[in-house]
Amino acid sequence: MKFFRICLIFALVFSALPVFGHGGREAEIVDGTYPPGTMLLYGYGQPQYWLQFFTNYLEDNPNVGPGVRIQMVQTEGEADARQKAQMSFTAGAYSEMPDAVQTSPVSMQVMAEGGMLEDLTDFIRPMQDLFIPGTFDQVTYKGRIYGLPESLRPQLLFYNQDLFQKYGVDPEMMDTVEGYIEAGRLLKERSNGEVYLSYVDPGSFTWRYYGRRGFMPQANAKIWDDDGNVVIDTDQGARRAFETIATLMEERLLLEVNMFSPPLYEATRNGKIATYYMGAFWDEFMRANLQDMSGSWRAMPAPVYCDIGLRGAPVIGLYSIAKKPGSVYGELYKEIWTDYHFNPESRKRWTDRMADQNAPYFVPITLEMLDDPYWRESSSFYGGQSFREMEIIGLSGSAENMRVTKDDAEADMLISAELELYIAGDQTMEQAISNMGKVLRLQIGSTDPK
Repeated sequence: MKFFRICLIFALVFSALPVFGHGGREAEIVDGTYPPGTMLLYGYGQPQYWLQFFTNYLEDNPNVGPGVRIQMVQTEGEADARQKAQMSFTAGAYSEMPDAVQTSPVSMQVMAEGGMLEDLTDFIRPMQDLFIPGTFDQVTYKGRIYGLPESLRPQLLFYNQDLFQKYGVDPEMMDTVEGYIEAGRLLKERSNGEVYLSYVDPGSFTWRYYGRRGFMPQANAKIWDDDGNVVIDTDQGARRAFETIATLMEERLLLEVNMFSPPLYEATRNGKIATYYMGAFWDEFMRANLQDMSGSWRAMPAPVYCDIGLRGAPVIGLYSIAKKPGSVYGELYKEIWTDYHFNPESRKRWTDRMADQNAPYFVPITLEMLDDPYWRESSSFYGGQSFREMEIIGLSGSAENMRVTKDDAEADMLISAELELYIAGDQTMEQAISNMGKVLRLQIGSTDPK
């Protein structure tokens, strides 16, 4: 079986070698057993559930690390996790550094460029073909791999089936972006303005989800051209994506409310929000916060522009291993990560526990594990539809992610600030697009497009 092949690869890669720590201290992995201590992880979102797989692994394999404790530090988000790790690395405070840090392709490139991440290429190459195609595209920088994916999730559209039936709107029309907008118009008209197609967040989430992960890649939009020059204000794909957002806003098809907030869920519960767009991650938040609406919801792949035919770009969940002198727990992280992707029994046990807690879990990204019928089981929350299978289907026909450069972390903040001013009504979309180009040229200039 392929699983045993991976175990063999793992045994060859992780021979028990001493690691010399900062100041001459030495730590060793002896006969597959890790020394007592604390594995430190930086996470954001809901990392406590990812942590459960790690604690389960140590409980199921007591000889691996009988004195090892795993600590998950909850950070505010991607930028906060990166900045905290960078500060410790720059200051030489290696004992304060995480062994692994949750990140994104944008921040991963910044940290890799700074020399603070372990090069994982030789670890990944022997098993790369066992994952679904494209799994490692977003964690490859300058030809080297710096991230360990935990998930690759599609963009999906969640909709309240009851509302669509009540107002006689066919959800199938939302297979296209044009149809999605028209569905919003019909819902608004037939409900006398009571029902909004979806929501809009006044902060940075709008650029992240509607922009970078959604309409921009679907429209083949660019921030930079192939030479690294700023083109966001002249690129036709970018203009189309921003004009889509403008249409949704200016026709008042979106309710302005903070994402993940009680008012959002209350408005949804009261029948004011018909769809949640951009992100398979909405599944766990809906199950956790809208259990009283179980059976009302359905999911479908993200809509496409009629003339382009691309769905939203898949989102990778990943951790990177920090170059932390004297620590062997980066190796332990790799061991547990390998079990997560190649041990179907431990993976299914963890998934069942997550489902029982209405917590996040992800469908596999290894080819052999995906063949298990378990990943196509129906869900009562979705009225008998298999959400897990919809995640798998949603990856088909997806757009490529936008080009990511070492300057995109800064670029995202600059672009989002202009979009936020538009959402607030402080400038037109035309002004926002123009200002994005101006501020990127002023603050960044050009970038390395590789």
